[in-house]
Amino acid sequence: MKKVFCIGELLIDFVAENQGSDLSKAKEFTKKAGGAPANVACAISKLGAKSIFVGCVGDDPFGIFLLNILEDVNVDISLAQKSETFTTLAFVSIDADGERDFVFSRGADKELKYDPSIKNDFKGNMVHFGAATALLGGKLEDAYGRYFFDALTQNSFISFDPNYRVDLWKNKEEQFIKKCMPFVQKSHLCKFSLEEAQLLSGKTDLTEACDVLHEIGTETIVITLGGEGTLLSTPKYKKTIPSISVTPIDTTGAGDAFIGCLLKQISTSTNFEDVLNDETILTQMVAMANKAGAITTTNFGAIEALPSQNQLES
Repeated sequence: MKKVFCIGELLIDFVAENQGSDLSKAKEFTKKAGGAPANVACAISKLGAKSIFVGCVGDDPFGIFLLNILEDVNVDISLAQKSETFTTLAFVSIDADGERDFVFSRGADKELKYDPSIKNDFKGNMVHFGAATALLGGKLEDAYGRYFFDALTQNSFISFDPNYRVDLWKNKEEQFIKKCMPFVQKSHLCKFSLEEAQLLSGKTDLTEACDVLHEIGTETIVITLGGEGTLLSTPKYKKTIPSISVTPIDTTGAGDAFIGCLLKQISTSTNFEDVLNDETILTQMVAMANKAGAITTTNFGAIEALPSQNQLES
């Protein structure tokens, strides 16, 4: 089984549950652990595989809380860093349909320092680049790019999820697109939401969007479509794989659960290329990942809601 390195932010989600999607009207918040790459690391670990989180939190009570959460679900936090900068916070409102509104207060996540000693550990393993804040500047963006180069030179399996957040990139969409392009070009697997696929490709039609993204370079694309399932696309075929029917109460972390489950399954294979080139196997994996994402929406909070292997199989 391969190790999966997840690079990026770990933060506090202050969640306003069932108070509508307008944060200005929310009055009560619950503290939850969050951050896209941290969620993915937890999803992988909770399903019985080996994940390593690479990111930075504040040397404060919130940072300690977050690292304890990861450790409780057996994520390897030996490469996590602490900073004197306060832990990053996100305020999230959730309406009755599970839809969200985000506001970020950036802190320690941007202070991640590049560690050259990790490079050799990437060899033969998997590296997931999925941070919502990683392309916003600071030491994190520098480390992110250097780890990407290391993953390329060590022939790692590379996964990319842009985790686009409107609040973070308002009036800077072209900059976001430009910064994502090297990852789309070189990654073995790219996971997009519908909005991300359309934004990065410049196409509203998903068939055309996938064709553009394949031309840029990525071989395998998965586009999550909520209750409709996931569009799986390669240069040879495109197919929509249905999900299971659930009543969502919080969609936070559903995409992270999906890609975490998919990466966990790929990590158990002896040859990455064989999996990506086998339509039957890849379809089955995406169907299982759909199930993980759907289950996650039936509870509040990303990490707490992530399913175990027993839940997936039952």
